[in-house]
Amino acid sequence: MTDAATFRTQIGEAFVGDGAEAAHINTVLGALGGPVETAWASALAQPSAGHTPFVAVLQPGLAVKPLTLFVNKATIASDVHGTLTWGAAQAGVAQGVADAVADETIAAADVDDLLLIAAVWVNSAARDGDLVFANNATAVHDALVAGARRTPTVADVLAARGDAWNPFRPRA
Repeated sequence: MTDAATFRTQIGEAFVGDGAEAAHINTVLGALGGPVETAWASALAQPSAGHTPFVAVLQPGLAVKPLTLFVNKATIASDVHGTLTWGAAQAGVAQGVADAVADETIAAADVDDLLLIAAVWVNSAARDGDLVFANNATAVHDALVAGARRTPTVADVLAARGDAWNPFRPRA
Protein backbone atom coordinates (compact mmCIF):
# COMPACT_ATOMS: atom_id res chain seq x y z
CA MET A 1 0.00 0.00 0.00
CA THR A 2 1.29 3.43 -0.96
CA ASP A 3 1.29 6.04 1.76
CA ALA A 4 1.34 9.81 1.31
CA ALA A 5 4.09 10.12 3.92
CA THR A 6 6.48 7.88 1.98
CA PHE A 7 5.53 8.22 -1.71
CA ARG A 8 7.57 10.85 -3.54
CA THR A 9 5.49 12.76 -6.05
CA GLN A 10 6.58 11.99 -9.61
CA ILE A 11 6.53 14.74 -12.23
CA GLY A 12 7.01 13.92 -15.90
CA GLU A 13 6.93 15.57 -19.31
CA ALA A 14 6.87 14.27 -22.87
CA PHE A 15 6.38 15.61 -26.37
CA VAL A 16 5.55 13.07 -29.08
CA GLY A 17 4.90 13.53 -32.78
CA ASP A 18 5.01 16.57 -34.99
CA GLY A 19 2.65 18.94 -36.68
CA ALA A 20 -0.86 19.61 -35.47
CA GLU A 21 -1.32 16.09 -34.09
CA ALA A 22 1.72 16.25 -31.77
CA ALA A 23 1.06 15.58 -28.10
CA HIS A 24 2.55 17.48 -25.17
CA ILE A 25 1.85 15.97 -21.75
CA ASN A 26 2.80 16.96 -18.21
CA THR A 27 2.07 14.46 -15.44
CA VAL A 28 1.95 14.68 -11.66
CA LEU A 29 1.54 11.36 -9.84
CA GLY A 30 1.04 11.39 -6.10
CA ALA A 31 -0.44 9.52 -3.17
CA LEU A 32 -3.92 9.84 -1.73
CA GLY A 33 -3.75 11.99 1.38
CA GLY A 34 -0.97 14.17 0.00
CA PRO A 35 -0.74 17.46 -1.87
CA VAL A 36 -1.57 15.86 -5.23
CA GLU A 37 -4.95 14.79 -3.85
CA THR A 38 -5.65 18.39 -2.83
CA ALA A 39 -4.65 19.69 -6.27
CA TRP A 40 -6.63 16.93 -8.03
CA ALA A 41 -9.84 17.57 -6.10
CA SER A 42 -9.49 21.36 -6.35
CA ALA A 43 -8.98 21.25 -10.13
CA LEU A 44 -11.95 18.93 -10.59
CA ALA A 45 -14.20 21.11 -8.45
CA GLN A 46 -13.15 24.44 -9.97
CA PRO A 47 -13.21 24.33 -13.78
CA SER A 48 -12.54 27.54 -15.67
CA ALA A 49 -13.88 28.83 -18.98
CA GLY A 50 -12.58 26.57 -21.76
CA HIS A 51 -10.90 24.19 -19.31
CA THR A 52 -13.05 21.47 -17.76
CA PRO A 53 -11.01 18.80 -15.95
CA PHE A 54 -12.55 15.33 -15.95
CA VAL A 55 -11.70 11.75 -15.03
CA ALA A 56 -10.11 9.83 -17.92
CA VAL A 57 -11.85 6.61 -18.93
CA LEU A 58 -10.84 3.61 -21.01
CA GLN A 59 -14.49 3.13 -21.88
CA PRO A 60 -17.63 4.86 -20.65
CA GLY A 61 -18.01 3.92 -16.99
CA LEU A 62 -14.50 2.40 -16.77
CA ALA A 63 -12.13 4.95 -15.24
CA VAL A 64 -8.46 4.21 -15.75
CA LYS A 65 -6.40 3.43 -12.63
CA PRO A 66 -4.77 5.24 -11.02
CA LEU A 67 -7.65 7.67 -11.27
CA THR A 68 -6.46 10.26 -13.77
CA LEU A 69 -7.60 13.86 -14.00
CA PHE A 70 -7.43 15.05 -17.62
CA VAL A 71 -6.76 18.80 -17.74
CA ASN A 72 -6.76 20.43 -21.17
CA LYS A 73 -4.03 23.06 -21.62
CA ALA A 74 -5.58 24.55 -24.78
CA THR A 75 -8.92 26.31 -24.68
CA ILE A 76 -11.42 24.41 -26.83
CA ALA A 77 -11.57 26.34 -30.11
CA SER A 78 -14.18 24.43 -32.15
CA ASP A 79 -16.40 21.35 -32.16
CA VAL A 80 -13.67 19.35 -33.93
CA HIS A 81 -11.06 20.47 -31.39
CA GLY A 82 -13.38 19.54 -28.52
CA THR A 83 -14.10 16.13 -30.00
CA LEU A 84 -10.38 15.43 -30.49
CA THR A 85 -9.55 16.63 -26.97
CA TRP A 86 -12.35 14.85 -25.11
CA GLY A 87 -12.35 11.86 -27.46
CA ALA A 88 -9.07 10.83 -29.09
CA ALA A 89 -6.67 12.59 -26.70
CA GLN A 90 -8.59 11.50 -23.59
CA ALA A 91 -8.72 7.88 -24.77
CA GLY A 92 -5.01 8.06 -25.61
CA VAL A 93 -4.21 9.33 -22.12
CA ALA A 94 -6.25 6.51 -20.56
CA GLN A 95 -4.48 3.96 -22.81
CA GLY A 96 -1.03 5.31 -21.90
CA VAL A 97 -1.82 5.18 -18.18
CA ALA A 98 -3.06 1.59 -18.50
CA ASP A 99 0.09 0.72 -20.45
CA ALA A 100 2.22 2.20 -17.64
CA VAL A 101 0.44 -0.04 -15.14
CA ALA A 102 0.76 -3.09 -17.41
CA ASP A 103 4.54 -2.65 -17.73
CA GLU A 104 4.89 -1.82 -13.99
CA THR A 105 6.06 1.77 -14.51
CA ILE A 106 3.27 2.27 -11.98
CA ALA A 107 2.92 -0.71 -9.64
CA ALA A 108 -0.49 -2.34 -10.09
CA ALA A 109 -0.65 -2.96 -6.35
CA ASP A 110 -0.49 0.82 -5.75
CA VAL A 111 -3.06 2.18 -8.22
CA ASP A 112 -5.87 2.55 -5.69
CA ASP A 113 -3.62 4.68 -3.47
CA LEU A 114 -2.45 7.06 -6.20
CA LEU A 115 -3.90 9.94 -8.20
CA LEU A 116 -2.61 11.26 -11.50
CA ILE A 117 -3.00 14.69 -13.05
CA ALA A 118 -2.36 14.78 -16.81
CA ALA A 119 -2.12 18.24 -18.37
CA VAL A 120 -2.75 17.70 -22.07
CA TRP A 121 -2.21 19.97 -25.05
CA VAL A 122 -4.15 19.35 -28.25
CA ASN A 123 -3.54 21.75 -31.14
CA SER A 124 -6.73 23.36 -32.42
CA ALA A 125 -5.53 22.60 -35.98
CA ALA A 126 -5.40 18.82 -35.34
CA ARG A 127 -7.65 16.70 -37.57
CA ASP A 128 -6.40 13.08 -37.44
CA GLY A 129 -8.02 11.41 -34.42
CA ASP A 130 -6.02 8.18 -34.76
CA LEU A 131 -2.74 10.12 -34.65
CA VAL A 132 -3.93 12.29 -31.74
CA PHE A 133 -4.84 9.07 -29.86
CA ALA A 134 -1.52 7.34 -30.61
CA ASN A 135 0.64 10.37 -29.79
CA ASN A 136 -1.17 11.02 -26.50
CA ALA A 137 -0.95 7.36 -25.47
CA THR A 138 2.80 7.37 -26.09
CA ALA A 139 3.35 10.80 -24.55
CA VAL A 140 1.55 10.05 -21.27
CA HIS A 141 3.41 6.75 -20.97
CA ASP A 142 6.73 8.48 -21.69
CA ALA A 143 5.95 11.23 -19.15
CA LEU A 144 5.13 8.62 -16.49
CA VAL A 145 8.39 6.78 -17.24
CA ALA A 146 10.29 10.08 -16.95
CA GLY A 147 8.60 10.80 -13.61
CA ALA A 148 9.37 7.32 -12.27
CA ARG A 149 13.01 7.55 -13.38
CA ARG A 150 13.31 11.19 -12.34
CA THR A 151 14.61 12.17 -15.75
CA PRO A 152 16.02 14.20 -17.27
CA THR A 153 19.11 14.27 -15.10
CA VAL A 154 20.91 17.48 -14.20
CA ALA A 155 23.71 16.32 -16.52
CA ASP A 156 21.18 16.05 -19.40
CA VAL A 157 19.93 19.58 -18.75
CA LEU A 158 23.42 21.07 -18.50
CA ALA A 159 24.55 19.28 -21.67
CA ALA A 160 21.64 20.78 -23.63
CA ARG A 161 21.64 24.26 -22.13
CA GLY A 162 23.38 25.86 -25.11
CA ASP A 163 20.88 24.41 -27.60
CA ALA A 164 17.41 25.38 -26.32
CA TRP A 165 14.69 24.76 -28.94
CA ASN A 166 11.25 23.27 -29.37
CA PRO A 167 8.75 22.83 -32.22
CA PHE A 168 7.62 26.44 -31.75
CA ARG A 169 11.16 27.85 -31.57
CA PRO A 170 13.20 25.85 -34.06
CA ARG A 171 16.98 25.75 -33.96
CA ALA A 172 18.58 28.81 -35.54
